[in-house]
Amino acid sequence: MRRTHWTPLALCLLTCLLMTGCGQVITRATPAPSSTPTVARAVPIAVTARPTATPAPYTPAPTPTPTITPTPIVYRIASGDNLMKIAEKFGVSVAGIQDANGITNPRALRIGQQLIIPAEEVEEALSAAPTAEPTPLPFLVQNVSFVNTPLGGLWCLGEVENATGAHLEQAGVTIRLLDDAGQVLAEEQVYAGLSLLPPGARAPFAVHFAAAPRSFDSYEATPWKGIQGYVGSYYLDLEVIDAEGAGERYTTYTVTGAIANTGPEDAVEVSVTVTLYDAVGRVVGTRQAVPEHNVIPRGGQTTFTVELTPAGGPVASFSAVAQGRRLPTPTP
Repeated sequence: MRRTHWTPLALCLLTCLLMTGCGQVITRATPAPSSTPTVARAVPIAVTARPTATPAPYTPAPTPTPTITPTPIVYRIASGDNLMKIAEKFGVSVAGIQDANGITNPRALRIGQQLIIPAEEVEEALSAAPTAEPTPLPFLVQNVSFVNTPLGGLWCLGEVENATGAHLEQAGVTIRLLDDAGQVLAEEQVYAGLSLLPPGARAPFAVHFAAAPRSFDSYEATPWKGIQGYVGSYYLDLEVIDAEGAGERYTTYTVTGAIANTGPEDAVEVSVTVTLYDAVGRVVGTRQAVPEHNVIPRGGQTTFTVELTPAGGPVASFSAVAQGRRLPTPTP
């Protein structure tokens, strides 16, 4: 078999003939696909505002409140001072001053010594409604007697009784001598002989009129001072036992006995106050003295001897009362 070799030109012509024979073939250019336009639609969007944060109520951090310590009041003892006068000056109790300063023996105070005045009692006194003159607690003044002295003076003796129902401190008495028209001829004031009076207790007083009037028609005896007592370091568990009195009717009278410590602590600064009475119960003599030992341990005893000359008389009876203080509590 003879093979025919086709040249490139012949192949091209052959191809054209074949296409002509088979009909007209139209070849169209295929356009490049275009992207379908997207129509933008305005879609309403409900815009929700971002919620505004509401701050919680502000509570400030607690500010520490410092504890204010009152500035202590310091008093320098002057000539003629005693604890009663100083307590009256600042409106505080004698026991409060003694507790604040650890005083067990008031007789050992000296001029120039500095004392701390209890600030709590001062603030309490200042916070009270001010009055022109503090009204004393209603204690009783009774059993009053008058005795002239050889030098022209006049003694007024009596006693107070605590009928307030509470402890009484700084019991002071005013004695006024009056004429027949009720006018005041002379006036004196004095404190009772015991610093602290439990309910129902009695304490003597003695007022001296150095320039007494020649005569007077009547007198007034009224409470002058008197505050609710602060027991504090007072020691009340002391009992007078085996007391006896002897003497002439109008001369020196002697009272002897013993003081027993019936409480649970030691007692210091112990004293005994003796009061003499006449047949109708009027006070005719009084004296405060120190027993043989002014420190009595718990369960212990000490003896005392008190000599006094009655301003009136004769002596029909007597009383003896012991008082002391407890040892101050050591400061840690």
